[in-house]
Amino acid sequence: MKLSCIDTTVNEIINFVVSLSVILVPMGLVFISYVLIISTILNIASAVGQKKAFATCASHLTMVMVHYSCASTAYLKPKSENSVEQDLLLSVTYTIITPLLNPVVYSLRNKEVKDALRRAVGRNIS
Repeated sequence: MKLSCIDTTVNEIINFVVSLSVILVPMGLVFISYVLIISTILNIASAVGQKKAFATCASHLTMVMVHYSCASTAYLKPKSENSVEQDLLLSVTYTIITPLLNPVVYSLRNKEVKDALRRAVGRNIS
């Protein structure tokens, strides 16, 4: 657009507003669902049940925050600050690394997986 020799300010503002709504609407829905989930967890009678539920939510929320922070940075930063290297890093993070980390984060909550990891790390250190 810059090559067309016209003022691109209006186009950049429209692009920013659309990007902002595309990111904020799902993020808002996730936030609302977490408020409802936390209020439900607080109604659980046992402390052990609450702890397990919060542990599940914490791992999921971590992955959601990584994904949304990368997406927000990629799509909401001014176009004048674009760098190919930074865009590539952000894209790889939220399209490849986040999905690859999901099984690791969720499986580390499993007692058997934790024990196997401790045994494997212990063997390598000794």
